Amino acid sequence: MPKQLIGPFTEMVTMDHLPHSGAIEDRQLEIVRDGGLLIEGETIVKVLQAMEFKEMRKKADRADVPFQFFEVERDAVLLPGFIDSHTHMCFAGSRAKDYARRLAGESYLDIVHTGGGILSTVELTRQASEDELVSSLSLRARKHLLGGVTTSEVKSGYGLNLEDEVKMLRAIRRVNALEGPYPQLIPTCLAAHINPPEFASAAEYLDFVMGKVLPRVWEEHLAERIDIYVEEGAFPPELAKTFLHDAKRLGFAATVHADQFSVGGSQVAAEAKAVSADHLEQSTDKELGLMMEGHVIATVLPGSSLGLGLPFAHAREMLDKGLCLVIASDWNPGSAPLGDLLTLAALLGANQKLSTAETLAGITVRAARVLGLEDRGVVREGMRADLVCFSCGGLEEVLYHQGALRPSLIVHGGRRLERSMES
Repeated sequence: MPKQLIGPFTEMVTMDHLPHSGAIEDRQLEIVRDGGLLIEGETIVKVLQAMEFKEMRKKADRADVPFQFFEVERDAVLLPGFIDSHTHMCFAGSRAKDYARRLAGESYLDIVHTGGGILSTVELTRQASEDELVSSLSLRARKHLLGGVTTSEVKSGYGLNLEDEVKMLRAIRRVNALEGPYPQLIPTCLAAHINPPEFASAAEYLDFVMGKVLPRVWEEHLAERIDIYVEEGAFPPELAKTFLHDAKRLGFAATVHADQFSVGGSQVAAEAKAVSADHLEQSTDKELGLMMEGHVIATVLPGSSLGLGLPFAHAREMLDKGLCLVIASDWNPGSAPLGDLLTLAALLGANQKLSTAETLAGITVRAARVLGLEDRGVVREGMRADLVCFSCGGLEEVLYHQGALRPSLIVHGGRRLERSMES
């Protein structure tokens, strides 16, 4: 594949040279004006300043130049491709009835206790074939990519037995292997989602996951990350702590669903040295302090708060205390059906008074860190060419439209995708 010269961009917001954690001021953003990029294969070869780009542009009409030139439309703002670090996009069925029950006043936990919630999705996902899961996941993944998400984590957790957890993770792997416009999917085994009815106790089920499910997942190279839901109706802190330690000994990186309806999960994450604690709507100063001490990344999920009609996690406080803040969609069929990362990040930012830099870092460079991806999240020489471009006059426009401004150009692994591909 020949090299590509792409530009000029009104602004290239590199997201480079930012602090790994804590607050970020907009003045700290590195912005290259009227420059462009030279891309070879999947990699950014050169970030071109304005004069460098103009010189290369002059050569583009010659037949002997070793690159193709793609001219970007006027008024274009370039960012790293977005990274969604927490989703449940692999599932079957719908939970629209649960949503209607919540609108009528029932709580999420009440619905769970009366046959709705996660177990209803488990039943439908168990009934679905692997091919059906591949088909539905590929549609959601394509939608995510067209919204600017070039990398997305995807969890299992609606199988809750060996056969169906493996089926879900195989479906995720198959979508990753498909030809066509899809984000790269990072699988996470969430077999420890809730205790299924086939097991008498949470302890018995976690023993089964540790003894049967995780060894198979590791043997088939289906995932290198695990997650556990620490909450009433799911798994208590003491069991979760033991599970995480044992899973890490097998080689898995660990994350935790924590502090969604009650506290305890973030302490587990800190003590088990998990990479991240996700949700955190109920976290207090104590929990945030424990996470700081344990170097745990704080991942907040505005999609869940919006879907459940509950307050957002205290993202502003997390940043001011020095935590690394990541923003993810939590796209799932129950509490977070919207799944639009940019919209959710913009709404959270407005509610929590996050700077533009803080919001965008939470879905680019800091999100790459939580997934252990060192080759993306910033626009820099040698990095993967995952990029998103908006037709607007300046960076401020991107969040100002609260998700209504859609990408005009997406570059995924060096491959250009026009918005027209959505049709």
